[in-house]
Amino acid sequence: MKIKEVIVVEGRHDTSVLQQYFDCDTIETNGLSLSEETLRLIEEARDRCGVIIFTDPDHPGETIRRRINEAVKGCKNAYIAKNKAKTPRKVGVEHARRKDLEEALQHCFTYTETPAVTMTMEDMLELGLQGRADSARRREWLGMCYHLGKPNAKTLLKRLNLLQVDAQEVRAQLAKGGFA
Repeated sequence: MKIKEVIVVEGRHDTSVLQQYFDCDTIETNGLSLSEETLRLIEEARDRCGVIIFTDPDHPGETIRRRINEAVKGCKNAYIAKNKAKTPRKVGVEHARRKDLEEALQHCFTYTETPAVTMTMEDMLELGLQGRADSARRREWLGMCYHLGKPNAKTLLKRLNLLQVDAQEVRAQLAKGGFA
């Protein structure tokens, strides 16, 4: 499978695994050591062929993703669930199976720079996405449905607004997951 965009990953092990399965080019951030030079390279790649940010489903990976999205507008984002990218001791893109990597890359998307507000924190409370005993499970379900990883309430609200998903659509997805 040829991937047109350059994939931004955290390290050489991620690159090795992706290139084992796909015909692709990568840019490595070297973990949290994301330099201005690397950001300029990502920006140039975005202008030439597009960029997919595919960092690990952990706190450092989310920090790197946020820094790149803030500095280089218009990048696509691919997410993989933590349970699909881990060993007993480690979490990372390099630990995922080919099928799960393919699915994540097929469902990548670009954030809009100034999204309209389609969901509010009040909607999140009403839908049980915050403040209930099963809120984390509800958010995890939506993260799987929309390929957003496993976000906390604030991050989920931001990502749903960026994708322009409204409360009615979320309610329908929750019903499909048995969270009526």
